[in-house]
Amino acid sequence: MIIVMKHGASAADISGVVSQAERVGYRTHLSQGTERTIIGIVGDGRPLESHHFEMLPGVEQVVRILQPFKLASRDFHPLNTLIDVRGVCIGGEKLVIIAGPCAVESRSQILETAQAVKEAGATVLRGGAYKPRSSPYTFQGLGEEGLELLAEARELTGLPIITEVMSPEAVPVVGRYADIFQIGARNMQNYALLQAVGQTRIPVMVKRGMMNTVQEWLMSAEYVLNGGNYEVMLCERGIRTFETATRNTLDINAIPLLKQWTHLPVLGDPSHATGKWDLVAPTARACIAAGADGLIIEVHPDPAAALSDGAQSLKPERFADLVRDIRRLAPAVGRTL
Repeated sequence: MIIVMKHGASAADISGVVSQAERVGYRTHLSQGTERTIIGIVGDGRPLESHHFEMLPGVEQVVRILQPFKLASRDFHPLNTLIDVRGVCIGGEKLVIIAGPCAVESRSQILETAQAVKEAGATVLRGGAYKPRSSPYTFQGLGEEGLELLAEARELTGLPIITEVMSPEAVPVVGRYADIFQIGARNMQNYALLQAVGQTRIPVMVKRGMMNTVQEWLMSAEYVLNGGNYEVMLCERGIRTFETATRNTLDINAIPLLKQWTHLPVLGDPSHATGKWDLVAPTARACIAAGADGLIIEVHPDPAAALSDGAQSLKPERFADLVRDIRRLAPAVGRTL
């Protein structure tokens, strides 16, 4: 449930509600706006009666959250969450463009790509140092060497970096380099990993699993939020359906639905959604038109030679064309770039 405090409720009033919740074995999460303070109360599912709180000083209203995801719910946090990553705001009026190669392959490759996407208008650099692959015989990433190269690219360009973390044990080492943790589709329900990144204060992007519902996806985000890390964003990257013409099926419906259900920023990944470079631009535009707060795009200087996902990677010049398209589209949907 959520407790809506009256306008002007004192710190003592808020503390009284928190103490009452903790007294009966629940935990609290505060959302403090300019007009109201909202206190989310979560626990292990035992029934909690509203009368425990309705008569407390400063309480205006007690509301039950019917959705199983509590902290991710817009009922708990009516305003959009804004995440600041080295001066880049994710979730606000300005769209965010994350770009870079699927995998860090070499120093020259990542530095060349980082400079190209920065010049084209990207605001965050992506690159995988650890790669979860379907086959054990394919390129698995450079590991910590790849993280060091990403850090060098950040120094060169000023772009924050996002990179995938695959296990709870890897969180400390990846956290020494990453500005944003990426939870990949295959790890969306790796609850131990979600709990581990929830214990950090590094922003987290949770990608949708390839066969998961929107509600299951939000419950994964809930694990991170419940750990105390409120800097969580979501990424729609396509789901597996009966259609085989593309790598996945972009669930464009999920973007406006999420904007209704949750306060968390929502991004689109047209690269993984389609698996084909020539479909990336039109589906990217569709994501922005549907209300996405940004995009994550795979870019490689020589896609034909890429060690992973070359077929869905844009060349730098095509990426620059796409950014120009998004810049023209943004004002039509009330955004800027």
